[in-house]
Order: sequence, then structure tokens, then C-alpha cells
Amino acid sequence: MLKTFADKVIDFNRMLHYSGQLPPGYEVMNPYLDNPETMEVMQQFYQTFYADTRQRKFIVGINPSRHGAGVTGVPFTDTKRLLSACGIQMQSAHTHEISSVFMYDMIAEYGGVRDFYSSFYINSPFPLAIIRRTTDGKWLNANYYDDPTLFTLVKDFMIDSLQQHIALGLDTSEVFILGKKNAVFIQKLNKEAALFDKLTILEHPRYIQQYKSKDKQYYINKYITTLHPMASDS
Repeated sequence: MLKTFADKVIDFNRMLHYSGQLPPGYEVMNPYLDNPETMEVMQQFYQTFYADTRQRKFIVGINPSRHGAGVTGVPFTDTKRLLSACGIQMQSAHTHEISSVFMYDMIAEYGGVRDFYSSFYINSPFPLAIIRRTTDGKWLNANYYDDPTLFTLVKDFMIDSLQQHIALGLDTSEVFILGKKNAVFIQKLNKEAALFDKLTILEHPRYIQQYKSKDKQYYINKYITTLHPMASDS
């Protein structure tokens, strides 16, 4: 029986595990192991929006935040948007993540979740949340590129992860990268592994929400015309 895109993503997430080294003070969170409901809602999401064999374009983030995909298992999706936009309720957690706010406002203007997810797949080169301990003992979100040693240690895992994502059924002629600093490192991975033909860079949703909120509509329009050039002609 032919596997759907959803089947392949669910299989990928079921097998997802990072067993490599990390610098002192860093940890990786695996929501699929930490919370059984995460696995359930993740499967429900992909079975709802990806139960087909269509090829999709790839949007690449950095790594999940502990309040977004680090809880829901769905990139750029907190529990609020999971319910309000996707119709999937998560009982065991309630999260608000600012990148999710921008992404779903953009998706609504694009044409809604069904139109958007029928054309695009979002994930990250490091598809698990990374956290680091501060000097006062608190845990904060971390990016894979925050520490040169961290990047060196996770680089091979990220290349393998991107290759597995591509094997799901992704169009490699153009990849859309969220975040300018992220793009610098994706370019390094692409140079080494020849993953994508063209890299197109968009400002990261968190950056837009935090620093450019008054220009949010400009960035929504930029996303839509970049992701769907025909939209600007309609």
C-alpha cells in the first residue's frame, strides 16, 4: 500500500531521536517522548492535512521552541493555533508562542490551513527543541547556531534530518529559509550536501513579531508573494 505524505512524516517523528553529544549546559527536548498526547495530536494534524501523495515545497525554520512544536509536535504551532486554526485540541498543555501568531495570520491570508498545507511542509534542520541552562539555573530556548561547538556537534544530524525530510516528497528546486542567520548555516549545509537548488530567505516570524510588529502586514504580503508569486497577480 502506497504511503501518504502523512504516513511518512509520522514515521519520521516516531523514530526521531538525538543521541549525539551536546556542549555543557545544553539539552534536547523530545516532545514525542515527553508527552504521549504530543504524538496523538501530531498524528491527527498530519492525517488531517497531509493524507495524500502530493509533492510539497519546503519551509525551513531553525529548531522548535519549547512552547511551540516543542509541545505540539507541529512546527510553528502552539496549542492555541492548533485548536483555533487546525481544529485539534490538546488537553495536557496550553501554550502561546509568538512565531505561531505570525505564521497563522499569514496562513489565513494565504487562503487558510488546507490550501497552505496542501502546498507546503514546514520543519527544521534540527527538528527537536534545544534548551540551555542560564547561570541562575533557568532553562531558555536555544538555537542550534548559538554556540559554534553546538553547531559542529549537531551538523551531521541536521544534514541527515534534511535528507530524510526531502525523502518525504519535497520539491528541492527551491527551499524557503526563515531567518537570515539561519540561512547562513543552511547555506553551509547545502554546500556540503547539495540538498537544494535555490535558497530563498524570509525574515523569521519571531523577529517580525518582536521587532517589526507595526510592519506586520508588509511581511505577511512579502511571505505570500514569495511563497505564491501568482497571488500578486490575482
